[in-house]
Amino acid sequence: MLNDAGKKAAAGSAAAALVLGTAGAAVLPAHAAAGRPGSDPAPRPAGLAWQPCPAQDHWEGGRIKDLQCASIRVPLDYGRPDGEQVTLRLTRARHTASESQGVVLLNRGGPGAHGRDLPAFFTGSLPEKVAASYDWIGFDPRGVGASEPSLTCDPTYQDPGRARPDTIPADVLDEWAWRARAKAYADDCAEKYRKVLPHMGTADWARDMDEIRKALGQRRINYFGYSYGGYLGAVYATMFPKRVRRMVLDSVPRPSGVWYENNVDQNIAFEKRVRAYFRWIARHHETYRLGTTGRQVAAAYAKARAGLKAAPIDGRVGPTELDDIFLSDGYDDRTWTSHADALSAYVNRDDHAPLRKAWRPPGERQQNAYAVYTAVECRDAAWPRDWRRWHDDATRLYRQGYRFETWSNTWYNAPCMFWGVPGGPRPVVRGTASLPPILLIQATEDAATPYGGALETHRRFPTSRLLVQAGGGNHGVTLGGDRCVDGAVAAYFAGGDLPASRPGPDASCEAGPAPEPAKAAKPGKNGPESTGHVAADHPAAQP
Repeated sequence: MLNDAGKKAAAGSAAAALVLGTAGAAVLPAHAAAGRPGSDPAPRPAGLAWQPCPAQDHWEGGRIKDLQCASIRVPLDYGRPDGEQVTLRLTRARHTASESQGVVLLNRGGPGAHGRDLPAFFTGSLPEKVAASYDWIGFDPRGVGASEPSLTCDPTYQDPGRARPDTIPADVLDEWAWRARAKAYADDCAEKYRKVLPHMGTADWARDMDEIRKALGQRRINYFGYSYGGYLGAVYATMFPKRVRRMVLDSVPRPSGVWYENNVDQNIAFEKRVRAYFRWIARHHETYRLGTTGRQVAAAYAKARAGLKAAPIDGRVGPTELDDIFLSDGYDDRTWTSHADALSAYVNRDDHAPLRKAWRPPGERQQNAYAVYTAVECRDAAWPRDWRRWHDDATRLYRQGYRFETWSNTWYNAPCMFWGVPGGPRPVVRGTASLPPILLIQATEDAATPYGGALETHRRFPTSRLLVQAGGGNHGVTLGGDRCVDGAVAAYFAGGDLPASRPGPDASCEAGPAPEPAKAAKPGKNGPESTGHVAADHPAAQP
């Protein structure tokens, strides 16, 4: 589950951002392999008709009003390039420096997350000199948001208009009821998008990116991807190695685990992260009164869950919705204080208002994001088609104590068992020694994309450098307020500077402290509404 709502902070000063050495990491000068566009043969003329974006956009509201908008038509099926086409919607923030370093394509992740607002976020968050040097390109990938067709399947799977059934089955009847719901969702997707679903894999998205490159008139592109966007970048670099100039992959899924095994890994990682959150609540017992140990806080959470199962708030917020609210705390600690407040109010004072406010039913964007998430992940790789595998894995993990995420993640991905299109073969991910240097960013305690994914990707790309945020648990690190990380990214985009290669991680930044109850950042500063999974002020939060 990368994009669940269905599934991210201001940058440091320009001076801090451009000097990685002050953060204790060695820096190499600009690498010849990451040379400037001027060293390449002249690209063919661009083929996009850029216009000012509207002041108000159906999907983005006013967030793209200062950008330029365009669209591009690409083949639905790259095996039939002259056949049916789909439309991708793009945005651009143009370079303002006298000399451009080319374009940077941006991807928020998901799969299924929108992307047309990203140029505004990046140019407003990076040091001015770096932001001015590039054209920043946002786009809604195929199936997403303003692109056409825009996918949405049975909306009742995520929002039946009442509290959803408890994801933790009490008996075999509960389990079969959830299976039936998952099958109904998959069947609805197949009925609506039968022609589209075979062409929704990551390899199709990578080919779309290369069509965008051609339309932009660029011989090579620069790229930044969060989360699934990191995997997309790795696939693109494998398929089109000669088209890569600079690339930052932040919070990277494990290529060999795509996608069933990665979701099993998440069940373990989220349990560890939520336990850390409960221990944090316990350390602030004087504020929250939920217990002085993590076990006591977990018991208070279980009490709230049972109460909501018996009597959902407004008939809408039950135990499954409570889990959705608190899953965001596994992605980002900037929601810790507000959600601890809400749990405390419910448990200690029977005050429903904070939980009612914290729960946001999945709207049009979240429904679209989930439809695309399933379309891509179910198509990318083979999924078990025998329910016994799903049942046995979930039951085993739950009995081993990995309880918070196991069953909800199982049902989140269960439509893939019934998907109308066979999955696979899994995209090949492997870099060559001729690739330009690639910068990988990873928090060591990230639950959504566990640390092992970055280590594996680092091994698969011999020219990569891995910068870790030691002790960090937030998903999507760049431009989240860590000056050390932000400085490394800015230095790389500014001049190709990278940490020196060494065994294991090549450089490390120390994570900041956990939030204090009275000092938590308020979500919603720089991004669209929260999905119920990650603090809304960071791009990797948005579906």
